Amino acid sequence: MFRAFRSEVEDAVEAALESLDLPTDDLGVEEPPEDVPATLASSVAFRLAGEVGAAPPSVAGDVADAIDVDDCEYVDRVDTQGPYVNFYVSEAYYADTLAAGREETYGELPATGKSVVVEHTSANPTGPVHVGRARNPIFGDAVARVLDYAGNDVERHYYVNDAGRQVAVFTWAYETFDESDLPEPERDRADYDLVRYYRKGNEFLEAEDEDVVEAAEAEIAEIMQGLEAGDEETYERVAVVVDQVLGGMRASLERLPAEFDRFVKETQFIRNGDADDVVARLKDSEHAVYEDDAWQLDLSAFGLEKNLVFLRSDDTTLYTTRDLAHHEWKFENYDEAVTVLGEDHKLQAEQLEAALDVLGNDTEKLRQTFYSWVNLPEGGMSTREGTGVDLDDLLDESIQRAREEVEDRLGSRIRNDELSEDDIDRIARQVGIGAVRYDIVSKQPTKGITFEWERALDFEAQSAPYVQYVHARCRGIEGEAAAAGIEASTDVSALDTDAERALLRDIARFPAVIESAAADLEPHVVATFAREFAETFNAFYRECSVLNADDEAVAAARLGLVEASRHTVANALDVLGIEAPNSM
Repeated sequence: MFRAFRSEVEDAVEAALESLDLPTDDLGVEEPPEDVPATLASSVAFRLAGEVGAAPPSVAGDVADAIDVDDCEYVDRVDTQGPYVNFYVSEAYYADTLAAGREETYGELPATGKSVVVEHTSANPTGPVHVGRARNPIFGDAVARVLDYAGNDVERHYYVNDAGRQVAVFTWAYETFDESDLPEPERDRADYDLVRYYRKGNEFLEAEDEDVVEAAEAEIAEIMQGLEAGDEETYERVAVVVDQVLGGMRASLERLPAEFDRFVKETQFIRNGDADDVVARLKDSEHAVYEDDAWQLDLSAFGLEKNLVFLRSDDTTLYTTRDLAHHEWKFENYDEAVTVLGEDHKLQAEQLEAALDVLGNDTEKLRQTFYSWVNLPEGGMSTREGTGVDLDDLLDESIQRAREEVEDRLGSRIRNDELSEDDIDRIARQVGIGAVRYDIVSKQPTKGITFEWERALDFEAQSAPYVQYVHARCRGIEGEAAAAGIEASTDVSALDTDAERALLRDIARFPAVIESAAADLEPHVVATFAREFAETFNAFYRECSVLNADDEAVAAARLGLVEASRHTVANALDVLGIEAPNSM
């Protein structure tokens, strides 16, 4: 309802300004200051004061007098406070909010008809996913989810780097070393098994004599050249390693969960000739230069000082060259392409966008968003060195800690239902994984994170368990109400306390929160809303009993409000990729 209310406010302000023969390019519709009790306000008087030649409060009064709300469904009245024109909601606003909130799909926006591909994670297939890179699948999956909720047709892609030097080193090491040369794998899974070869290979290249390393490097270069030349046998050799490791990585990612509709291999664009086509077109561009035995793009016209190398002296392409072909393929097949990248890829992303422009693409279809790293208090992480903390370890630890917390709280549970061991396992998994996801996705993506258990698993503070508990509490109320024979209603006239109205106002805003988060690719906005909504609901829970309401009408309306709250918090959590437990 908030979106509809905002639209009515914008139309009313625009019509008033037109009637006063004043410019309508900036309506100034915004959230009012905290001391203003309106739902929305217009600060347009600030902008127009100089043009009109009057003080802002006087201009605000003139605009308010010119506003007609007779045809508005959700705008009840208008007044002014200083320079602000304030807008207040009607009873219909509350009534329609309650009715809409009781739909299970509440928060989902109408279909846009737009196809969007979201590429995220795309970690090199060289070993298990580690915590430092865990922000990409969590943030990327939440971006895809919020775009889905915003009405887009979303596909989730993982771009597989199966043509670079790292994969060539991995393939060479896998074919060179014996099992007996390696330590025991940390887990019985392909990515943990094969990463031992990758680490062994890097150790070998760094420690052995120069002539031995030179011979190994020649073998590695042969693999890279075989890929570039389209040699099927080389593709098959590399696929043996890549596909096995990728299968193990997918198992970790699915625990989050972060699932993909498609795994797009980099070699696809070598094999089908697209990368060669990109090279030919770049060579023909006015920005192409041949320097230091390599073809490069001079991107100074785009404000970039560093050239983009797109073809080596041995006629092999680079990752970015192949990624250009990849992006052109995305542009051909989707209306919009969203890419989630680590902050260390900013320059590469800027070069990519400039090169796409050079190639004649509509770069308005490209949206790139960046995130900073996740650290643990213990320090840094590196798959290559084998010193990192794997995502599986983090999730296992979080689930175990969540289980201990759930067991500690069993004696203080208000609900009288019995939890089985399976129930405790389920809740521990939901809470443990939810804690990891929420702690990461709730932060602005450009800010670094140090993951801390105590904060993430705090049932009483700004955490996933705190929000999840609202859903469990709603389920408990609904179960007790059903046993008492109370049926929910949408009689909003029975909901007149401050706590009830505050909860309705929060519910009304949820679809607008989805809209804003999708527009800016900022799922942390939904996380903030979920936490604040939990606070509002808990105030309602403390003050407004369903079972002990003054009369049946109030009990029924409050139960309807609980149902709307449950759908709101469940879908907010779903946008973040977090499960909503029925009991805790």
